[in-house]
Amino acid sequence: MHQELRSLPKTLADDVARNLVMVARLLDNEPEEAYKYSRVALRLASRVPSVREAAGFASYMTQRYSEALTEFRAARRMTGRADLWPVMADCERGLGRPEKALAMAGEPEVKQLDKAGQVEMRLVAAGARADMGQFDAAVVTLQSPELASNAVHPWTARLRYAYAEALIAADRGDEAREWFAKAAEADPEGNTNASERLAEIDGLEFVDALDPEAEEAEVPAERPAAGRGSRDTRTDEGQDKVIFEEDEDVEEYYDEDDLELEDASAEEADQIERDRAARRDEGDRD
Repeated sequence: MHQELRSLPKTLADDVARNLVMVARLLDNEPEEAYKYSRVALRLASRVPSVREAAGFASYMTQRYSEALTEFRAARRMTGRADLWPVMADCERGLGRPEKALAMAGEPEVKQLDKAGQVEMRLVAAGARADMGQFDAAVVTLQSPELASNAVHPWTARLRYAYAEALIAADRGDEAREWFAKAAEADPEGNTNASERLAEIDGLEFVDALDPEAEEAEVPAERPAAGRGSRDTRTDEGQDKVIFEEDEDVEEYYDEDDLELEDASAEEADQIERDRAARRDEGDRD
């Protein structure tokens, strides 16, 4: 990129470089913002290949596939490189032309790709097959030495994950679990959701520990606080009753009259209270 920008006046080159840096910084998490910066760079230096490529990826990430295809074609004409071929084919898929994407998978440009590019082209071709409802063919398309290899490369998790999804689409879900597991094994950073798909097959459910709603669902409703130094007991009827305890001396707060009061009528309760008062008075006299 720096070599390409040297053809521009220094002030202009600095402005273009700043916009391209923002595109790279925002592309994954804020693609719409990245797209805005890419359009500024494109207005400033449309004849610079790296600018056209950056604009293409920003358009691609925001699903502006027609714009992306235009920019990728321009960048390829300027450089003669074939590494953009898979993403150009995927743009054709995005435009609803899977047949075109599949035709591109058989073009001579594919032989110019490195291993990562060839795997990417295979993924695009399998996706095009699936777009056309050819699910068994999508499975076959992904079967390759790269898939069978135990070596882990940057593209391994995505390839295994795509194969597992293709198996499910082809009604071969019993085989898919193994490949989701292999994808998860090759994806410790979680760039795919292979672990979630594996848990889904196994009937497990992930709970976000930071989700307040999930926490409320898991934690039962609080029972009334019994106070400091208390313990909770349960009666035979299943109702909660609290017996208060001090740290040193333990005194049961209920006596027989308290237990009778629970089931007594109003008149009976008055009589129990009168009897209790009489006993206290008699005790004081003694």
